[in-house]
Amino acid sequence: MLSSISVSAENYTDHPKYEPFIAEMVKEHNYDEKVLRDILSQAERKERILEAISRPAEKVKPWHEYRDIFLTEKRAKAGKAFLIEHKDTFDAVEKKYGVPREIIAAIIGVETFYGRITGSYRVIDALATLGFDYPKRSLFYRELKNYFLMVRDNNLDALDIKGSYAGAMGLGQFIPSSYISYAVDYDGDGKKDLWNNVDDAIASVAYYFKRYGWQTGEPIASPVSLYNADADKLASKSLSLTATVSEWKKRGVNVPKGMDDRDAALFRYDLEDSTEYWLAYKNFYVITRYNRSSMYARAVSDFSEILKQP
Repeated sequence: MLSSISVSAENYTDHPKYEPFIAEMVKEHNYDEKVLRDILSQAERKERILEAISRPAEKVKPWHEYRDIFLTEKRAKAGKAFLIEHKDTFDAVEKKYGVPREIIAAIIGVETFYGRITGSYRVIDALATLGFDYPKRSLFYRELKNYFLMVRDNNLDALDIKGSYAGAMGLGQFIPSSYISYAVDYDGDGKKDLWNNVDDAIASVAYYFKRYGWQTGEPIASPVSLYNADADKLASKSLSLTATVSEWKKRGVNVPKGMDDRDAALFRYDLEDSTEYWLAYKNFYVITRYNRSSMYARAVSDFSEILKQP
């Protein structure tokens, strides 16, 4: 069972966390109690969401299968067309934030196939289901709170917004806290529209990366080999940059020249009949702040390189 306090009813008015949540929002954020009750009483528990969250592709697929989901000819063709169609916006955003257009386009392509796959769940249902009935991650309870703040402060319809099973929204799949912190009104129309305004979505992804410390002009990662097989035991242990390149060299990694002082992490990627290793730097780490997965970051990096090709 995913939760010992799950309720069988479709809505959450009788859930043990319902009244405490209402009280916290009123006390902490001066939220209108009537509005809260009206919205939350219409949230529905979705078993499919609890099933989906327990088996994300990053956790159940090896690299060679995960890669094939995103690095397709069809997605690459769409990405290159997206870059051409929105060239003026990419020119300005790249100049302002220092994040390469191919990285921004790769994120939007991997996340939603350029708006084709943005999610079919009502976000209120997704976050109520996970916030109340998925105790493994307190994140979702906080994101449910952030969702209510987001819709109140941006005059959005809480019952209308759709997204992923994890409550991610729009072309770039921002969760509510990311929307609050990083969404950009690029065209100055008074709205941060990540659902229908491509310019806002592009600028928001770039700003997100900038805020997390993207290093303009610096590498993302380097393919490497091992001269000591014991180094494999240290690979993919953490997303953090746990040692310098020179230290990885001492541990058994054949490192690239001229990179000794950089902080880095070692990752292993399993192919069908072989293994690849990557030594990842700060910009790789920044990509993992968007999605806490080394496979996700590798897919975005690889896809961005494909988008650079004519």
